[in-house]
Amino acid sequence: MEVVASAPGKVLVAGGYLVLERPNPGLVLSTSARFYAIVRPIHDELSPGSWAWGWTDVKVTSPQLSREATYKLSLKHTMLQLTSARESGNPFVEQAIQFSIAAAKATITDKEKKDTLDKLLLQGLSITILGSNDFYSYRKQIEARGLPLSPEVLLSLPPFCSITFNSEVANGTGETCKPEVAKTGLGSSAAMTASVVTALLHYLGAVNLSCLGQSSSDSATEQDLDLVHAIAQSAHCIAQGKIGSGFDVSAAVYGSQCYTRFSPEILSSAQVTGGSCLPEVVADIATGRWDHEKKRFCLPPLMCLLLGEPGTGGSSTPSMVGSVKKWQKSDPEKSKDTWTKLGMANSVLEKQLRNLNKLAEDHWEAYESVVRSCSHLTFMKWTEVATNEHEELIVRSLLAARDAFLEIRLHMREMGVAAGIPVRLH
Repeated sequence: MEVVASAPGKVLVAGGYLVLERPNPGLVLSTSARFYAIVRPIHDELSPGSWAWGWTDVKVTSPQLSREATYKLSLKHTMLQLTSARESGNPFVEQAIQFSIAAAKATITDKEKKDTLDKLLLQGLSITILGSNDFYSYRKQIEARGLPLSPEVLLSLPPFCSITFNSEVANGTGETCKPEVAKTGLGSSAAMTASVVTALLHYLGAVNLSCLGQSSSDSATEQDLDLVHAIAQSAHCIAQGKIGSGFDVSAAVYGSQCYTRFSPEILSSAQVTGGSCLPEVVADIATGRWDHEKKRFCLPPLMCLLLGEPGTGGSSTPSMVGSVKKWQKSDPEKSKDTWTKLGMANSVLEKQLRNLNKLAEDHWEAYESVVRSCSHLTFMKWTEVATNEHEELIVRSLLAARDAFLEIRLHMREMGVAAGIPVRLH
């Protein structure tokens, strides 16, 4: 048996930094870039004495990095022990594996399913991880080939292209450099974690997501997704060493949404244990009251999100968040004023994008005509395309959405300057 699961990356359209504090929402769009996890058994057959084994094998392969890590998994404590002599482990993948297996053990009560779970674990787990090219910067590879930096050249790269990394000795210390992986900031760790958790939970029989997308009203499918979300959030938070807002993991599980973060207390037990004693904490996490909010949200029809890659890789989110918090403490009055203005602009943007969706639904011909016409014009000429009341409403909403974006950019830039962080807005 083999299971393949994927999870999308994310873009936070509005709500940056504010989304860290309840009840501020963030507008999150899932992307076409996806991470894939493939789970299959290592051993096709088991020896007669396998029932007495206390450990089983786990192998994690990352073809894009030409890496393979091997582990022993304690069947009693659900803890991994790295056995690779030359490779280091990935904490996000390791926590995803441990939390997923613990969750499967805690939630599967049917005896037949438990027997199947035990057999699957004894057969060992082979996990292959692949990420879309869009998660990484290939600028250096393209320049090294003497090719132009263009979308066409980027699209010509083979899927799941190899990622280059350093291999030279650094600074004469005798230690080799860590792999140089320039990311594009699409939430690769969250998408990777969610894909591994989804694949494992389905493979082990804890969830059934075979019909996902065919019946969105299926409450059983929603419950399965909720379990995937709880386990992926937990594993991701433990791996990164802090409890973040979680919008990236939520988008990887549920897709585009208007997101309000969960209360950090839901993960207090897992945070205190640091991911150990999983059999004791995972049941609480899986059945706990996750109070995050996720309202349906999408871009209006005929609109798409285009992203540019600046060539410098992703920024360090934890350090930037730390700088913003430091600024808030040092200048509470100014920071509160900026925070309030940002929140208001974010709300206006959400309102106008939802309004455009409604106008498209109610007056499609007028909407299509206006959007297609405006796409060829500068915003100063948008009002010229409106010939009736419905078209005027659509143009007015387009302009209001544009103004909201500009307002957000203004206050984000102000915050970046005040906090001393490189908020790049192009």
